[in-house]
Amino acid sequence: MSLAQRKPQASGNSASFIPIAVESLTIQGSALSNVAANLNEQFDDAIALVLACKGRIIVSGMGKSGIVGKKIAATLASTGTPSFYVHPGEALHGDLGMITADDVMLLISYSGETEEVMKLMPSLKYFGNRIIAMVGQPESTIGTQADVELRVDIEREVCPNNLAPTTSALAIMALGDAMAVCLIKARDFKPADFAQFHPGGMLGRRLLSRVGDVMISENLPIIGPDETVREAIFCMTSGRLGLAIIVHENRLLGILTDGDLRRALIMDPLMMNKSVREFMTPVPVTISANAMVSDAELLMRKYKIRALVVTDVREGHEDEVCGLLEIFANSTH
Repeated sequence: MSLAQRKPQASGNSASFIPIAVESLTIQGSALSNVAANLNEQFDDAIALVLACKGRIIVSGMGKSGIVGKKIAATLASTGTPSFYVHPGEALHGDLGMITADDVMLLISYSGETEEVMKLMPSLKYFGNRIIAMVGQPESTIGTQADVELRVDIEREVCPNNLAPTTSALAIMALGDAMAVCLIKARDFKPADFAQFHPGGMLGRRLLSRVGDVMISENLPIIGPDETVREAIFCMTSGRLGLAIIVHENRLLGILTDGDLRRALIMDPLMMNKSVREFMTPVPVTISANAMVSDAELLMRKYKIRALVVTDVREGHEDEVCGLLEIFANSTH
């Protein structure tokens, strides 16, 4: 019988694993606090080494350390520090050619004695690479041969058998994130910079896209000022946007929202056959098609509205309607 097929120990229908999970998270939280308390000047040296690097930060590690290393490299790369991961085994069989003398190496090995990582050291020394080592054991081979040693010291793995890299992997990842945060601050890395590396994500679209790129421009719910409220309701329903845009001779006069309708019904139950100009919101909040989507979102949050009328960017046509923007409808992860 395989391990996956082994039946769990009977513990009753009312048993809960929540206490075990809480204990696990608590222990790991304490471990992170200990890592923070034990930081020393070596951490500052590591940050200085990265900031002075003229090449890339090359991360390498085996097993779970390698998986964590991939995440650290990805975080660094996406926050303004060029970085990538190299598998130590592959590096020994040709991928060392990806590394230049200007690169700084970040080697991860909790034991500090991982064979594949240790075998990289002579070549890296020959190339002249500076080395940062993340290790968990004192006086380890990798740690002592590195230019900077970052100790990730934990009491034990949260794994009941003290075998699976759990707490150690979390601590290494957290230390990598701490490095990334320091570098973000040191480089004054802004959301707009972040967006440049994430054009396919929601933040990238918000900060890099213009209103004209994402607005609704067809089948707009446009009506004239003399049409009745009844006709406006039909227009709003067909558009499914919760508002009607009031236009006369291509010029924006106002909007009629479902909120306007509710307020008008309270004041005038016989409003259905009256013209929309009596109930519309004149001079509504608008935005240019050339504005950034992020600016549109700020406007919508400021005025607590769900949609913005988009106006033309051509000189002399600034009050002509060319679209409608529903920021949250157009923002997807």
